[in-house]
Amino acid sequence: GVRLNVSSRGVGASVGVKGLRHSVNSRGQSRTTVSLPGTGLSYTSTSDGRSGNRGNRNYRTASYQRQAELNRLQKEREKLQELQRNQLEVELYENRLNMIKSIHKECDDFVDWQDIKNTEPPFLKGHPGPLEQQALQELQNYRPGIMAKVFNQEEKRIEELRNKVLEARKKDEEEYQEWSELTEIATKILNGDLETYFEVIKDFAPLDDLSDFGSGFEFFLEEPHTMEVEFDVQTQNVVPSEMKTLTSTGKVSVKNMPISKYYDIQQDYVCSCVLRIARDMLALLPLDTVIIHALDSQLNTSTGYHEKILVLSVKIERYTLNQLNFDTIDCSDSMVNFEHKMNFRKTKGFAPVEKIQIYS
Repeated sequence: GVRLNVSSRGVGASVGVKGLRHSVNSRGQSRTTVSLPGTGLSYTSTSDGRSGNRGNRNYRTASYQRQAELNRLQKEREKLQELQRNQLEVELYENRLNMIKSIHKECDDFVDWQDIKNTEPPFLKGHPGPLEQQALQELQNYRPGIMAKVFNQEEKRIEELRNKVLEARKKDEEEYQEWSELTEIATKILNGDLETYFEVIKDFAPLDDLSDFGSGFEFFLEEPHTMEVEFDVQTQNVVPSEMKTLTSTGKVSVKNMPISKYYDIQQDYVCSCVLRIARDMLALLPLDTVIIHALDSQLNTSTGYHEKILVLSVKIERYTLNQLNFDTIDCSDSMVNFEHKMNFRKTKGFAPVEKIQIYS
């Protein structure tokens, strides 16, 4: 099998078409709109580089959309009055809770690799492309005016137009090369090339916002229709242990969260992540099944040390997942639709479980 590790620190070096997410999402139905910014085949993706991918993502839920505005306001909080600062602090807290319960709704759009493979080239190879044709037409139609002749500008203008033809030819060639690379990727995906699967995951970075929560992922493939994913949920860094509210006098009230509520949010967060991972992988790749193992750190009271344990293992089939209504679903309850292993109690949280096997 082949493995790929992704963490909040980035994915390291990857080989593929840079800007693939943008290219596929902006391609549309017109053959001339196939666009992959840049043509380099080798690049390095780090945690700083993920923002490029995120810039091409359209968030669906209000909490995700609101977070950007709240982040901006937080940077300006020193300028705000005390009441405004307190209101912002509470809203950031409440929005964070909404975000970690809405993760499953932030799925990427389905990628039709067959449609991409069948995309016509932007022009016939060996013939002038559309930009070059336009530039040639402008050159051929040029007729110097009287002022150009008087001030000897004719040759200069002709030279400029010839350079425009060369620039247009270069852009056409780049677009053709980008189309060629994109259709080649689509062909490899449809042929079940596992290395290309990983290239696409790296470039699309579908789970980049989960990495911002601190989660790390490991993807494993032995054949092209079934993927296994391990991810560190790190609930201690995500789920707050306190509740924040605004008092009638405009002060921030901070109280310990009831343990049952804390564990309830924890379970919703883990299950929301699981659904999101499955949705993104099945939207991005021609898989039939995604098996997901959620790992978390838990205190072993007999040793006094934190240990990583498996808290949820679930086998998600494409057909079953597509039947769910993700706008109204309870993520924790939804696990009953799939083969899964989860040992959860409202007063104690998760207990360790065994992995579901790929071919169980």
